[in-house]
Amino acid sequence: MRAIFLTGTAGSGKSMLCSTLLPWFADKSATVASVNLDPGAQNLPYEPDVDIRDFLDLSTVMQNYQLGPNGALVLAADLVATRMPDIQEALDSINPDYAILDTPGQIELFAYRSSGPYIVENLQCDGKTVLFLFDSTLVSTPTNFVSIALLAASIQLRLKAPQIPVLSRKDLLGPNLKRVLSWATSSTKLEQAISEESGDLYELSSKLLRDLVRSGIAYDLLPVSSTTKEGLIELSATISRQLNQGEENED
Repeated sequence: MRAIFLTGTAGSGKSMLCSTLLPWFADKSATVASVNLDPGAQNLPYEPDVDIRDFLDLSTVMQNYQLGPNGALVLAADLVATRMPDIQEALDSINPDYAILDTPGQIELFAYRSSGPYIVENLQCDGKTVLFLFDSTLVSTPTNFVSIALLAASIQLRLKAPQIPVLSRKDLLGPNLKRVLSWATSSTKLEQAISEESGDLYELSSKLLRDLVRSGIAYDLLPVSSTTKEGLIELSATISRQLNQGEENED
């Protein structure tokens, strides 16, 4: 089993991408299992094979610990780690080629609490990767792009796993797609775009960008649309190269 963790800001399209990748891998004759790790998820666009909500109930957490909805969600996120044996047992019983793990909408509940890094580190599998979704609606300005790039670097630092940067919902960018992708491949073009913004934003953004470049962090984004299915061939090939050393047939 190889594990694919979907991460990104709230609304970046993690669950939609999960629902798109499930049939994509199945059509490649691979067995695939979906795992919902969000105890507060509602109306998922797929039917999870393993669902943390079967083990953790928010209303019960609220009642037992006398918490409001937000406090219960934070505590439930921490309690997810205590259900790691149940998640592992469920996945082992399915024994899929791929497990796609859909993380909570609020990325801080997964990456910056103890449960997320614990699950990524301790899930027993043959290989794992983290997809970080750059939400196209958030990275359409240069300063926002730098902010999300910093978040992606922070998530990689927290989860300590190989990361694939994905530009999600590419269909929403329209003619701005080429411009955003140029920022991802050229720090010079990104800094030039930042220079067009005035005041303190330029000084702060340019300094942060230089720190990212000096750190050797580069984000050559893979543009993907769960709506139009564009970019799935490139994304699956990248996942394959990272997890399978290119053994998967992409024909």
